[in-house]
Amino acid sequence: MYRLSIYNFYIDDLYKGGLYMPIDKSLMTGSTTTLILKLLEEKDMYGYQMIETLAQKSDNTFNLKAGTLYPILHNLENNGFVESYEKEQSNGKIRKYYHITSKGKKLLQEKHREWINYSSIVNRILNGGLSYATV
Repeated sequence: MYRLSIYNFYIDDLYKGGLYMPIDKSLMTGSTTTLILKLLEEKDMYGYQMIETLAQKSDNTFNLKAGTLYPILHNLENNGFVESYEKEQSNGKIRKYYHITSKGKKLLQEKHREWINYSSIVNRILNGGLSYATV
């Protein structure tokens, strides 16, 4: 059996004739928290670093503003999914870093499974009810 990546379908739909097709922001809203948790699973980061990394990893599809990111981070912190700490940089500047907690890792796993299920169903419907084999 072959695993067909959701990414392949996404890229095929995203680029038509070499032109970028913008994605409706309402489609991105629900996944932003999950993506932030994923970044923090990889390593501790400060806010601007998350904004830049997410933009880079998404080919600039996710271009968060600080006014969008920080309320999400504060909510995650208030609910115990992330913790913050301050760290002095070599230039003397102090940055606030965020770290995912074990509770946050559990939430990320749940959200990841939820996303796989949701995107699989949407792809199945968009592709005429076809189901794709996974390994």
